[in-house]
Amino acid sequence: MKKGLLIILSGPSGAGKGSVLAEVKKRYDNLAVSVSVTTRQPRAGEIDGVHYHFKTVDEFIELGRQDAFLENECNYGNYYGTLKSEVIDNLNRGKDVVLEIDVKGAFNVLGKYPDAVSIFVCPSSMDVLKERLKGRGSETAEALRVRLTSAIGEIKQATRYGYVVVNNDIQESAEDVVSIIKAEKCSAKINREFIENLANGGNAL
Repeated sequence: MKKGLLIILSGPSGAGKGSVLAEVKKRYDNLAVSVSVTTRQPRAGEIDGVHYHFKTVDEFIELGRQDAFLENECNYGNYYGTLKSEVIDNLNRGKDVVLEIDVKGAFNVLGKYPDAVSIFVCPSSMDVLKERLKGRGSETAEALRVRLTSAIGEIKQATRYGYVVVNNDIQESAEDVVSIIKAEKCSAKINREFIENLANGGNAL
């Protein structure tokens, strides 16, 4: 069985990457979304084990001691991590795995898996991003300022990704992401083993 594709999806808070990913899941069946571990409190409607694995700081630290994370970071005073076991198990079963992680986490993963497909989701403008963050109704003026400053820093790193998707429309952006995944599945580097086996079969002629 051919291993699955590892996909990294990043973007600043408020860019809409979560909404885009939800639409991608409707359009692409062979996709497993890695559920991150976090120490932050659940937001309204978030379900433990579905949106995140919610843990205490002590529980998170213990997972780190057990070398359970593929990557982990501290953002806005909370810890986030990707469980190594979830990713590897799904890849070995032939599932394409998407990690919705920040820039620092993305580069940590790319250091270990350079063939991973990296996609950065951008807002169409900083004004749009600001309005989306305000629309959450959960940001203080200071928190909003911090997130916008952080967003600028993240956007500056976007050219280090393999692909950039500008999220003007969630449906169109989801189609763009699906197209990227399908194109990568047909890439020569992913099919290297198949090509070699096919060519070696020609020796019997």
